[in-house]
Amino acid sequence: MAVTKAASLADDLVQRFEEQIETGDMPPGSRFPTEKAITEDFGVSRTVVREAYSRLAARGLLVSRRGSGAYVADGAQYRAFQVTPDEIGNIGDVLQLLEMRMGFEVEMAELAAQRRTAPDLAAIRAALTAMDESTDVDRSVAADTEFHAAIARATANPYFIRFTQFLGVRLVPSRQLYLQGSDASQHQRYARTINRDHQAIYAAIEAGDAAAARRAARRHIERSMARYRALQAAGERSGPGAGEHFLPDPKG
Repeated sequence: MAVTKAASLADDLVQRFEEQIETGDMPPGSRFPTEKAITEDFGVSRTVVREAYSRLAARGLLVSRRGSGAYVADGAQYRAFQVTPDEIGNIGDVLQLLEMRMGFEVEMAELAAQRRTAPDLAAIRAALTAMDESTDVDRSVAADTEFHAAIARATANPYFIRFTQFLGVRLVPSRQLYLQGSDASQHQRYARTINRDHQAIYAAIEAGDAAAARRAARRHIERSMARYRALQAAGERSGPGAGEHFLPDPKG
């Protein structure tokens, strides 16, 4: 799924302004440059500028004032953490996201082992069963997401719950990369491969073994990263750009 030149230029502008807002170079209330100024300074079209401004507004960083211009939104420096779908466009992006998830999921598994209740364990088991029986992308994604959500609930920490809910949908493209175009039996085999890692995490949580839960969660992420590195290497061997971008969403 190729990224257009205009979209790439808009990405660059968005990143530039985000960095200036986060570092305080553009504090809340400061005025964004006019479209004309940006087109002249950066050599981009007005379409690119409008796309970038639209994204900044969608992220709560920019507010428009009729007849006055665009301004940095109040509290923009303290906006909620975001990982938008368009930021996860290739295998390298997924690897970076997995690096971030490593520490998060290891700690979450440890707390779940220490605090889980009988209903928590039942919910995790139900997700494991659903994933083992899945035969398509949607069911695999839903079961995988619910598995991690159930572990998050077992921590009894609302911030783990909220953050896991947020990240869940951002992990869908990674599953679609593997399952796109596969038949039902291939879907099921892949789900069972992942489920072996999940079973190890569950067993440690059920036993209340925090150290084992940490190890199992770490192995799960490490194995995921190894699969993506292998996929990335295969794409590089196939030639420039091969395997770089995700396959289209099967629902789209």
